[in-house]
Amino acid sequence: MPSPFPGVDPYLENPEFWPEVHHRLITAIADAIGPALRPKYRAAIEKRIYLSEAEDSDLLAIPDVTVFDRPSTASPSVMTATLPHSEPMTVTVPILEEAREGYLELREVGTNRVITVIEILSPKNKRTGKGREAYENKRQEVLRSASHLVEIDLLRAGRQMPVTGGTNTDYRILISRANRRPKAQLYAFTVREEIPPFFLPLQPGDTEFQVDLQALFSGVYDRAGFDLSIDYAQQPVPRLKDDDVGWAQALLQERGLR
Repeated sequence: MPSPFPGVDPYLENPEFWPEVHHRLITAIADAIGPALRPKYRAAIEKRIYLSEAEDSDLLAIPDVTVFDRPSTASPSVMTATLPHSEPMTVTVPILEEAREGYLELREVGTNRVITVIEILSPKNKRTGKGREAYENKRQEVLRSASHLVEIDLLRAGRQMPVTGGTNTDYRILISRANRRPKAQLYAFTVREEIPPFFLPLQPGDTEFQVDLQALFSGVYDRAGFDLSIDYAQQPVPRLKDDDVGWAQALLQERGLR
């Protein structure tokens, strides 16, 4: 069953679904472009690994505590006044977990040179913390290199990656060609629109082909059976903007989901 939304289904941004969406969409893109890249290039799925707090809060530096055993200087015969002991508080201890994020590298066969990097942003990339720091470092590394960058942001929540001259819309696809930097192409679109197709940047002289990301996204939704798990009677997490709530309500009612 297809998603009731014309483009990105905002219900898939829920933390319950997004990790699976991210994994499946990366794989779907690799599978879709692989045959067209042959025999000159191949699409390799890579992983970025870093430590982050389990609850996605900011990573805090916790200093080591060393306990030294020192001889007492107090006289055992001296009486000291004591205060009533306090009750313990309930606190949260930051626990680190290993975070893994997949991305694509289009590599030249024979030289293994990275021609294009394709990134799909995760929620941790858009929140202050180790996830954003790791991604921004990787982003700058690519932007300083001879590799092209395709950056896909299908998340409404969080702080968008920096560009100059862009508009603040729900979703964005950035195409940064190495030979045109600092200029880049930005596809900006909303939850009411279809995901725009884009041409995959390759090397000069290559015939570039179009990536139909909407078809790939819709295929992921259908194959994963997300319609069996999503309760469209509830509001999405995160919630839609006020201007879009009424539109989504009418859309879902029209499709018999509310």
